[in-house]
Amino acid sequence: MKTEGGSDAAKRRAGERAAEDVEDGFVVGLGTGSTTAHAIRALGRAVDDGLEIRGIPTSFQSRQLSLEVGIPLTDLDAVDGVDLAIDGADQVVDEPETAAHGALIKGGGAAHAREKLVDTAADRFVVVADPSKLTDRLERSVPVEVLPDAHPVVADRIREAGGEPTLRDAERKDGPVVTDNGNLVLDCAFGPIADPAELAAWLSEVPGVVEHGLFVDVADVTYVGADDDVSVRRY
Repeated sequence: MKTEGGSDAAKRRAGERAAEDVEDGFVVGLGTGSTTAHAIRALGRAVDDGLEIRGIPTSFQSRQLSLEVGIPLTDLDAVDGVDLAIDGADQVVDEPETAAHGALIKGGGAAHAREKLVDTAADRFVVVADPSKLTDRLERSVPVEVLPDAHPVVADRIREAGGEPTLRDAERKDGPVVTDNGNLVLDCAFGPIADPAELAAWLSEVPGVVEHGLFVDVADVTYVGADDDVSVRRY
């Protein structure tokens, strides 16, 4: 359920702008997805030019790309903290007058559990996006990572709450998507989400849920790339 939309130029501008925030000596959370990949490549070029950083990848995908471009890697348990995390989003609320401003839906790449762990551990969390990801209200399906044995029970609970869960199927193999953590993903349609914080709290309390893709009051800034510039949303 990866999101499409937005030109590669827009994504590149957003990713490269976020990479400019990384300073010498930083521990950097490295998110997953096509826009964040531009940030990782930019950081690889900076490392080649002498920047000293350590990266914490949030998925197998971001780990492989980071190794390809020469970013030294580490783990959360090997550092005192994360200075900055850079990650993408499937939707970003862009309504400054609402309490949900800056709320995100993530998990199109099924990496949201580790992404949330790294992003919330960071002193500063920077979102990179193109204009197609901006919305006045979250309404995409919410990815919910679940323990394999729990997925029927969690699906029933979500239906009782008015949601419609769908087990995410793999694209190039038979059977469901399996996360890097060995779990399954339910894509849960709730329609327009009036109160992301309330839904996030409820999902977190459902037994069998490992993590959900609602990121509320986590982001500090979003860099929105366009074909010729980058605009900034601060929260």
